[in-house]
Amino acid sequence: MTARAHEPLAQAEVLLEGFLALDTPEGFRAELIEGDIVVTPPPDGDHEDCIGLVLDQVIRHARTDMDFSGNKGLKLSSGGRCPKNHVIPDGTFAPTELRLYRGADPWMPCAGVALVVEVTSSKLRVDRADKRHCYARGPIPLYLLVDREESSVTLFSDPEGDDYRQRCTVPFGKKLSLPEPFGFELGTADFV
Repeated sequence: MTARAHEPLAQAEVLLEGFLALDTPEGFRAELIEGDIVVTPPPDGDHEDCIGLVLDQVIRHARTDMDFSGNKGLKLSSGGRCPKNHVIPDGTFAPTELRLYRGADPWMPCAGVALVVEVTSSKLRVDRADKRHCYARGPIPLYLLVDREESSVTLFSDPEGDDYRQRCTVPFGKKLSLPEPFGFELGTADFV
């Protein structure tokens, strides 16, 4: 029997292997965000209602046909020495013609994703800042944040580096313009 020396695993590799081996309780989501493992409980009904309201409008009004996933794992660049971020947006939209989800691994690259949606829950900093930076580094062109605590909707666009250069925030009740490939005004009155 011959023993071979193995290269020691870097801390980031150990973290990634541990994360990928997690077995979370049913309904819970585990994400690896900037070197932290974030476990989120199942969403409440109001959270799901907000996702449904966005989905319904995109399907009805977007100028480009869109496919939607509510639980698609995305692999995104990290901001430093951490392993790649493994994030699950509340909603992911991609042009139907790309058939992006067909045959995709549980954790897929974000190339082709047009918009990700997050609805705030118990981990406000994660939705407002941490995930925003992950999505910008993707780069994912558009990030829509439905902030239930602030009663507002923010569209982040024009990613550069680890943030978005443009942001437009409207209070619930006002319309928010979604640029191409969507090309319509998102109504937010029903978020109230």
